[in-house]
Amino acid sequence: MHEKGAFDLKHLQQFIWWRIVRWLKTRHRWRWTALRRHLTDHTGRWKPISADGVTLFNLEKAGVTRYRYRGAIPSPWAQP
Repeated sequence: MHEKGAFDLKHLQQFIWWRIVRWLKTRHRWRWTALRRHLTDHTGRWKPISADGVTLFNLEKAGVTRYRYRGAIPSPWAQP
């Protein structure tokens, strides 16, 4: 489960995707139908955004490791 206020990579992925889509629409002066035609395959499934063989990294598939809070980490320069 997500903690309250926890950062979700899915939201960041959606934000990046929509920013690139808006940029493509502006750059090429495409309407939504032209953009959808460019970004879907013949079955209607969305393709990942790519250019010159480089595909946009899917942040949702990145592993996130959470560590337990262990309290204060002792300083190596502390006086005994």
